[in-house]
Amino acid sequence: MSNAASELAKLRAALAAAEARADVAESELAQARAVVSCSEAMIQELKLEIAKLRRDKYGISSERRARLIDQLELQLEEMEAAATEDALAADQASEKASTVRAFTRR
Repeated sequence: MSNAASELAKLRAALAAAEARADVAESELAQARAVVSCSEAMIQELKLEIAKLRRDKYGISSERRARLIDQLELQLEEMEAAATEDALAADQASEKASTVRAFTRR
């Protein structure tokens, strides 16, 4: 019976270690997503700035360009919101991964 109990304890320890690794991996994934969404938002912001500078340099040549700038501004707002959400999710995942679970010994 003690052999089965020791085997069970080993399996529980292995399961706890695997869960801890999964939590760390989940935290790292959330951090990576936050970095990617922030980068995408920055790229969109720069594209918008370039479009505005071209418009200022060459003047208003058509309504299409004005609509394009408006669309870029909307996309930028959406990407910034997504980046914020991803950053919050990354923070929550890192907090979850860093907490230590309590256990009782028998």
